[in-house]
Amino acid sequence: MNYKEQLESLIRKALKEDIGDGDHSTLGCIDADANGKAILKVKEQGILAGMGVAEFIFKYVQEDAVITASKKDGDTMLPGDIAFDVQAKIHTILKCERLVLNCMQRMSGIATLTNKYVDKLKGYTTKLLDTRKTTPNFRLLEKEAVRIGGGINHRFGLYDMIMLKDNHIDYCGGIEKAIEKTNEYLKRKNLDIKIEIETRNIEDVKRVVRVGRVNRIMLDNFTPEQIKESLKIINGEYETEASGGINLENIEEYASTGVDYISSGAIIHQAKSIDLSMKAQLI
Repeated sequence: MNYKEQLESLIRKALKEDIGDGDHSTLGCIDADANGKAILKVKEQGILAGMGVAEFIFKYVQEDAVITASKKDGDTMLPGDIAFDVQAKIHTILKCERLVLNCMQRMSGIATLTNKYVDKLKGYTTKLLDTRKTTPNFRLLEKEAVRIGGGINHRFGLYDMIMLKDNHIDYCGGIEKAIEKTNEYLKRKNLDIKIEIETRNIEDVKRVVRVGRVNRIMLDNFTPEQIKESLKIINGEYETEASGGINLENIEEYASTGVDYISSGAIIHQAKSIDLSMKAQLI
């Protein structure tokens, strides 16, 4: 499925989860034909994310809903800012309110934290990657938030890139065997996807370089000094990625090594949602 199809599936399931057999709070006291207006109000500083998602949600429920944006994804936001207003049936606004807020608060939190990491990398060639450490069934929007915050999406799942991690290597019987069998598999299945392999020490790096036939080497839980030594061994023949134990305090030290990528699960799983609210406006 493409992005739009995946987003539609996510929204359909989320609305079904929330509405069930009916929004009885609204059905009980609001006329079905009544129209209304609401604003999305910012209550906390950060990077805004999810504007396109919010519009998609409202228009999924009511095709002629009108959303007027005051800001766009990636903008800095401050308390008191208005991100958008929406005009639609009141039933539509109240059905969509919580889903819109949940998505935008979570996405804005991830974009805000990602942007802090990206700011630390200014002046370096190293790029920031996310990981698969995501919330089940919400990966699509968490990774979109990383992109909005200035990061780069790593693989989306197990299907779009091969990553031979420590468990794969140990179960298979070693680095050489794992690389050999993987390349045979790709040839047999006629698949054109990249191979990344995890290394746990300098000796692992040497073994991978001797074998070759990969696209990227992950340097997992290496110190900056070990990364520098590994980069000399790799000599620019393969993409490199540092992972493990990297945070806002030490990311610049890792970037200064010249490693191509730094991957961080924290930019998603440690992100704090940004406080937003939706308020009715009388028209």
